[in-house]
Amino acid sequence: MAAGVAAEVKNKLSVLEVVSEAVTLKKAGTIYKGLCPFHGEKTPSFVVTPARDSWHCFGCGEGGDIFSFVMKREGLTFPEALKRLAAKAGIEIDERTTREDARKARLREVLEQAIAFYHVVLTQSKVGAPALEYLHRRGFTDETIEKFQLGWAPDGWDQMIKMLQSRRNATLSELAEVGLTSQRSSGRGAYDKFRSRVIFPIRDAAGNAVGIGGRVLPATGPTATVADPGAPKYLNSPATGLFDKSRTLYLIERARNEMRRREEAVLVEGYTDALMAHQAGFENVVASLGTALTPAQVAVIARYTNRIVLAYDVDPAGQHAGSIGGTELFHLIGALAAEETGVEITRVQVARLPEGKDPDEVIRESPDLWREAIRTAQPIMEFLIDYYATAFPTRTPEGRRHAVGALIPLLREIRDPVVRDSYLQALARRTGVEERVLLEAMRAPVPAGSGTDGRSGRGGSVGGSSRFTADAVISAPDSIDTRVELKAVSLDERKLLRLLLLVPEQQERVVETLRAQGAQLPSTPARELLAAMLADRERDGEAGGGGRFERMRFLDALPAELHGLAIALYAERGPDPNELSGNRVRIGVDQCLLALEADRLKAQIDYVHAEIIEAEAAGDTEAKARLLETNRTLYEALKSLGRRRQDSSLLASAGGHR
Repeated sequence: MAAGVAAEVKNKLSVLEVVSEAVTLKKAGTIYKGLCPFHGEKTPSFVVTPARDSWHCFGCGEGGDIFSFVMKREGLTFPEALKRLAAKAGIEIDERTTREDARKARLREVLEQAIAFYHVVLTQSKVGAPALEYLHRRGFTDETIEKFQLGWAPDGWDQMIKMLQSRRNATLSELAEVGLTSQRSSGRGAYDKFRSRVIFPIRDAAGNAVGIGGRVLPATGPTATVADPGAPKYLNSPATGLFDKSRTLYLIERARNEMRRREEAVLVEGYTDALMAHQAGFENVVASLGTALTPAQVAVIARYTNRIVLAYDVDPAGQHAGSIGGTELFHLIGALAAEETGVEITRVQVARLPEGKDPDEVIRESPDLWREAIRTAQPIMEFLIDYYATAFPTRTPEGRRHAVGALIPLLREIRDPVVRDSYLQALARRTGVEERVLLEAMRAPVPAGSGTDGRSGRGGSVGGSSRFTADAVISAPDSIDTRVELKAVSLDERKLLRLLLLVPEQQERVVETLRAQGAQLPSTPARELLAAMLADRERDGEAGGGGRFERMRFLDALPAELHGLAIALYAERGPDPNELSGNRVRIGVDQCLLALEADRLKAQIDYVHAEIIEAEAAGDTEAKARLLETNRTLYEALKSLGRRRQDSSLLASAGGHR
């Protein structure tokens, strides 16, 4: 389901519009009243408050938003109610999405069958023996080969086609649609696209098969032949409905948990580099499928961490095939930091490996050397300073001018003056140009033809044509527009849910508090997300509940209708509550609960105000006196609540960050 659908539905449909289709409502002050459709009553106690996008019955206690109203009235689940209201709002997500999901599920099944076929050929046939021997020589164990389902595509024109057609009922159109076959030049029939290649299954973050990569064997022996001597060393699946190389990272399904835990992603170039890393226990490593890093791949990484270590060819200008544009990435950090996007990359570093050594060689021969290379990776700005100070002859005035000219636009982008000053000192040391001169250069007017940030597009800068703009990353299919997603819940719900996701120990306490108050969270998406948190605990603790909350298991189990909201809450900027004391976190949670309780009291006050107006109009002095007393009691309760909120704020301030 498309991101932000719940928020979009709420934006297009008012609670008054939805409820009034089933309930006759009459305006009373700032609210609308009617007879509750969920219990029998003669005096209206059912209230719709447009200003809060909510409804509530003061007779039976039911309440919520447009989704909860439709769910209760029509006996629907949240996904069903969302689809019903989306259709009413003219947002198309229903039948087309369902058909597309079913079609993609079938295509993934076909791809899985091909992967299983290639794996059996590698591990259980004489045909696959040379490839198996090659993988063993490269240092891969049988356990790794099994775990990652490596395979071998035999040297035949249609062996895979015949097997999947006869044994798995796959059709030629399905095989073509997942990129496993090519059309014969005659136009009649098809042949296997992957032949005489080691097969590497490619999966998305959820573990679903989306494509495959194939590598020819080195031509070092009589059995190491390829179908076409001029064939490329590596071949990936073509672009399909399942696979887009520019937005896919090899082993992301295995690496994502460790990327979150270590708060760092290590990026390598090829399949074997990433595989060897995982075999050696370095499980936060992913590969970019032999291409330069793309904005969509950055968006994938940003879902799990905001720190990247690059462990392959980094070309500052990004002009060499298969290299990463270091200057582009540096610009990207600043661009994302300057915008409230929810997509954030705060640190990019470059690992220095021994000259001429690929990551898989380093890991296989010296895991400790790899570990140290990642630990001591250079910040991207340090790398760029070293590069340009080496690329140009800084002993000459002309060389110094070129080196400084390439780096000054980057230094201008650094917002933190302390960080900027440290890099100025490093640049002065490497080039021999005095700091005062560098400062003059930084303060000089930006030359005509440059962007407002001083990029000229020369000397390693990428100018306005950079692939790595903030917009390019934000608009990538795997990124989440937090601003849209978060509109599905109220501000206080947003604060509370973020705390509960980041500090799961507070989840059960909040549920118990709400239950004791006889209250629920105001919006249905918030209620559903809280229920999903508890469901994850129950999965861990089985029938007895009380289990441990596991973030990735929770996210994987979420329906599409809630997944974007959860990711947006995790991605939202703000202090990390895990760095605060347990007492401060509890105070933060209590502040949110008190704010929600205050909102419920205000809703009740609005209802009583409307009742007072009606009593006055009817000349019912006795009812008016009783309602005024109720009103006074409610205001006292609201004042008391305000004092409690102020006291807890003072407690939090007194506690500092400890």
